[in-house]
Amino acid sequence: MSERPEDDLVPASVRLGNVVPPEDPEDWTRPLTWAAAIGILASPILATGWFLLAPPSEPGLLPGTWFVAAALAMGAALTGSTQIGPLRAFTATLGAGLLGALVLVVVGTSLTGQPTSADGYPNASQAIRAAAAGLAGVLAASAIAPLLAPLRSRVRRFAVAAMIGGAVALLVVPLLA
Repeated sequence: MSERPEDDLVPASVRLGNVVPPEDPEDWTRPLTWAAAIGILASPILATGWFLLAPPSEPGLLPGTWFVAAALAMGAALTGSTQIGPLRAFTATLGAGLLGALVLVVVGTSLTGQPTSADGYPNASQAIRAAAAGLAGVLAASAIAPLLAPLRSRVRRFAVAAMIGGAVALLVVPLLA
């Protein structure tokens, strides 16, 4: 604490004459930022298109459920592959998958109209089913992400994690029917 109260409102670096501008954590001019954002939002964007253009009318397994579940796992793998370091790759993959699944369920429930069958709301049920299967794939992709983090090629990191995560998501979809 300084003697003057107004000095406490000014950062020490400014008082000492050494002004360093803070880094912008959301620098949208960098391609990796866009790749991470696309990875998080791939599944919700795909589901939004599906629900708006050809909404499901039955509660059973539909091809869109498979695509959306795989997109969730593969999108999370894309986000994780933008990170350097095992812990960051793990947390980015898992965090992207959790956020993507949350947005996916919100999209599914918000685009739900009237119940079309005795089973209720097909949009919501398809979104929840795809989110659950996709999260299984995200767990697999996030488990492999730290092992792939030392690789220099981001494309290889993404490809391996996406294949494993997507495959697990596709294996889990029929178990949720």
